[in-house]
Formats: sequence, C-alpha cells, structure tokens
Amino acid sequence: MNKDLTVNYYRIEKAISYLTANFKSQPELDEIAENVNLSPFHFQRMFLDWVGLTPKKFVQYLTLDYLKNKIRETQNIIEAADIAGLSSQSRVYDLFVNIECVSPQQFKSSGVGLEIVYGYHATQFGMCFIAVTERGICDLHFIDEDATRNEYLLFSQKWHFASINHRPDMTQKYVHELFNSGAANKEKLNLLVQGTDFQVKVWEALINIPFGNVSSYRQVADQIGYGGSVRAVASAAGKNPVSYLIPCHRIIHGNGEVGNFIHGKIRKQVMIAWEMGKMEKIK
Repeated sequence: MNKDLTVNYYRIEKAISYLTANFKSQPELDEIAENVNLSPFHFQRMFLDWVGLTPKKFVQYLTLDYLKNKIRETQNIIEAADIAGLSSQSRVYDLFVNIECVSPQQFKSSGVGLEIVYGYHATQFGMCFIAVTERGICDLHFIDEDATRNEYLLFSQKWHFASINHRPDMTQKYVHELFNSGAANKEKLNLLVQGTDFQVKVWEALINIPFGNVSSYRQVADQIGYGGSVRAVASAAGKNPVSYLIPCHRIIHGNGEVGNFIHGKIRKQVMIAWEMGKMEKIK
C-alpha cells in the first residue's frame, strides 16, 4: 500500500480547499505551501508530479464561469455522439464500462453463490475500498482514514449471503487499471450493481459523461426522459455503489457550483480539476 500517495492526496486536498476559498486574492506559492506545511519547492514539485499543472492553473478549472461553459460543451459532445450512433464517447483516459444489474432473485438473496474479494488501496484521490466478483466490480468508494473502518461490515450486510474474503492481491490489478495505467488500451470493465431501474438509467447516463467534462443534474434528467426529476437524479447519483467508474463527480449544478458529494465536496473538486488537467495536457 503506497502511503505516500495517500499522504500527498490529503496535502493536495488541503491546498485545493485553501485555493478555492482564497482564489480571488491570488495567493502566492509560498502562502499555499505554508498552509500544507511544505516548502514551496517541495509543494510545487509534488503538485506537478500529481497532475502536471501549477496549483493556480489547476484551480482555474473550478471557477463558476469555466464550469458553466464546460456544461454546455459537454452537452454538445454527447449530442454529437448520439447523432453518430455511439453509446459512449471514446476519449483518452476513458474506460469502457458496462453495467449489469443483479436479477430480482439475487437481489433478494443478497448474493447467494457469489464469491467477493475486497481490498484497501491508495490512489491519487485517497484511500479506496474496492470489492470484485467474477462478474465485475460491485463496490468502489473512497474512505476517510480518520473515521472508523467499517466498510466491510456495511458491505457484508448488503451482500449478506455471499462469500466475502480480504484479497488485496487480487483487487490491486483493478485499482492499477483504473488509476495508474496508461489508459489508451484499457480493457472493458464490468460492474455488478444492485439498483432500481431508475437508478440504473441515471448511472448509465453518468457513464456517458466523457472524462474531463461535466454535466448538470437537469441535463442528465432530460437525457433519460425524466426532465422533472432533477432531485431524484441527484439522489440516484448519490446512491451510486461504484464511485469513479460511475462518475457521479462529473455531475454538477447548472450554475457551475460543484455541489455536494458523498465522499466530500473537496474530493469532488479535486477529481473534476484533475481530469480536466489531464485532458488539457493531451490536447
């Protein structure tokens, strides 16, 4: 487990929180570095290694005007893909993700006959919990390391009759594929989820928001044919069992506000700007 990766994430998170709160005053590098208890040299190097951009450039992606324009741009991308008959937008760093919802009987039985392996792994967005079956990834979320470690208990209650084993040696390859490998030749990933028909529609719409882009809750509601159900869309996004792969972090308010996130607003901001920074580098 790469502890340095997780430690650096929390430094980045703290820096982004400080920058977004003080962006209008344009804080200097020395001031930002002091806030995260690093020398300016080491902070700048860490930040550049993490995303390849300066902190100030990174935070520009999170301004209201920038995100409002990005929402409109994303809508055009999705509409163009629909016209072309494409089910998703193939972009560098994207993954081909397929959702499989468990059968009603298996939902009732909470995983009878399933063998599930899980592990904890460091990522550039902090520590994550991931659980995998032979049919696909069934859980992925980020954890607060200061909180009580009860992910296994909550997860085992959801899949009560499955055989669940701690096998980080088996889950590590999925984490590497998701967060670290070079993306151009990523393999198709299957997700095995429990959810209502409406929730699955929302999650499928989220998957179609391209890497490095954002969409609004209303746009997603319109896309799935439930234009008057913005709050229901937000609720379904929040119940997403496989974070990042079902990218609920890419859905924001129409006015450019990032909005809340089950894993913390700052983490959502970090994810959005990190993806936009990666896309900027390859243009």
